[in-house]
Amino acid sequence: MTIKSLRKLIAGSSIALGLAGFGTTALAQDQEEGAIRVGILHSLSGTMAISESTLKDEMLMLIDKQNAAGGLLGRKLEPVVMDPASDWSLYAEQARDMLTGDDHVDVIFGNWTSASRKAVLPVVEELNGLLFYPVQYEGEESSENIFYTGAAPNQQAIPAVDYLVSQGVERWALLGTDYVYPRTTNKILEAYLKANGVADDDIMINYTPFGFSDWQSIVSQVKDFGSQGKKTAVVSTINGDANVPFYNELANQGISAGDIPVVAFSVGEQELTGIDTAPLVGHMAAWNYFMSVDSDANYDFIDDWVAYTGNDEAVTNDPMEAHYIGFNMWVQAVKAAGTTDVDAVKDSIIGVTVPNLSGGASTMMPNHHITKPVMIGEIQDDGQFSVVWRTPSTVAGDAWSDYLPDSRNLISDWRAPLRCGKFNVESKQCEDGPGAD
Repeated sequence: MTIKSLRKLIAGSSIALGLAGFGTTALAQDQEEGAIRVGILHSLSGTMAISESTLKDEMLMLIDKQNAAGGLLGRKLEPVVMDPASDWSLYAEQARDMLTGDDHVDVIFGNWTSASRKAVLPVVEELNGLLFYPVQYEGEESSENIFYTGAAPNQQAIPAVDYLVSQGVERWALLGTDYVYPRTTNKILEAYLKANGVADDDIMINYTPFGFSDWQSIVSQVKDFGSQGKKTAVVSTINGDANVPFYNELANQGISAGDIPVVAFSVGEQELTGIDTAPLVGHMAAWNYFMSVDSDANYDFIDDWVAYTGNDEAVTNDPMEAHYIGFNMWVQAVKAAGTTDVDAVKDSIIGVTVPNLSGGASTMMPNHHITKPVMIGEIQDDGQFSVVWRTPSTVAGDAWSDYLPDSRNLISDWRAPLRCGKFNVESKQCEDGPGAD
């Protein structure tokens, strides 16, 4: 990072003002003498920029705050930012550059879609890098080199369906963007619904491309599907900027939450900043955090974010909390290991517990997933969510679904001596596959 860019970062953040005492000359000298480089791999352009650019800014804030507190192991943290431009192959290319180039990083925080994560996975495994992935995903994966701080299906999708069932929903429109996360999540949900007695005719599944905007016909089909005498809900795994025209079309066709409620897994406060939310009041999202959560830790984080952005209207969201948790877990693991060495950090991070933003704490489990509360929030006319339901305690993420025949006997445990991401508890064998030895 150049001195010019450092000054720009410092000028934009009240949190980073604590760095002023070091002076730009001292910071530059420290970088030359061994700053700890933190990779930030989020799309700042393309269809996913609406969601990911905020995460880049948050990571810069967290790094600034850590530096203001004295850095890590007596060294400053230096961000290395790249823009994969919503191109999955570029995520892999840039991850490789981060791990092998002149700005060799000690850790990467990044990605949003599962397609981008799966592109990066073989790179971090080959080069023994660390990736902290902050977004809900479909499960059915475990890598020794990835820490999944977003929700697994049992921490979001399954509880959301259970909540809708408790509200009398009998018909299900599963709408998603056409890539691995929606398809695998809906495969799990379809199996779960059928196991609980839902008929084939009561499940509608539809996929659309990234950036899709012509929702009139699909929303009309959903409207017809919901007019058959049974209470119907939409379970949405629509990702990126396609959400804006989707919700606008719901309003255009007069579909309210009282008619056909939508519960979304990829729509949070950031996405709602681009939508007139008045017609959407009552539609829902399932997350592990909402900006409206009542806790001192959350209020402190919001204050920090508003100060950093200089925008009194700045919003926070669930993936931001996941990065907050993941970054603090990595910091604690590095301190415990006394080094940024990847293998040492992988061992020391298991069991690390840090505060979350909901007033509790999250723990890194042996399967590289964390414990999280699950919440259902209803959209309000101010673009915030009112939490209408939450689990009484945190839920541990499950890498392998209990509802798919090929994975119900699988667990992941990256501790010695097992060190296996795909261990079959029935055969007592570590099976071949993604993440397995």
